[in-house]
Amino acid sequence: MLELDIQRATDAATPEDAALRRWCELALRQRSADSEMTIRLVDEAEGRELNHTYRHKDYATNVLSFPADVPDELLDIPLLGDLVICVAVVEREAAEQGKSLEAHWAHLVIHGCLHLLGYDHIEDEEAEEMESLERELLAELGHPDPYADDETDSITH
Repeated sequence: MLELDIQRATDAATPEDAALRRWCELALRQRSADSEMTIRLVDEAEGRELNHTYRHKDYATNVLSFPADVPDELLDIPLLGDLVICVAVVEREAAEQGKSLEAHWAHLVIHGCLHLLGYDHIEDEEAEEMESLERELLAELGHPDPYADDETDSITH
């Protein structure tokens, strides 16, 4: 079971809790253990501040992943970590890239969850594995390949 804490730190329209949960559970289904995580939906100011503080980049990005660094045996439910998603960036990217807002949200939530599971895209081989899994999961939801046009790659970090 996934214990999901959803924090809305913005007045902007955001996906419903059920959609956020569905996307997380899809990305995390390979993990059989119970898990706990947080999704914080933020405005551009908070997104920029967090990206600057933790990545030394002075702009808001779409999704930040903060994997937990606590041994599972110390917790009742293993803590996966936190996702911070900047609503304004998600909306802007979806419009600029001609993607449906729902598909882009699903992609970024899945992408962030995969980071919490240890996936990365720094090295080409890692990126291929992670992107392949993202494509597969999004296809299950009926969404198109988010990487079909390399020039509009939706992951800005």
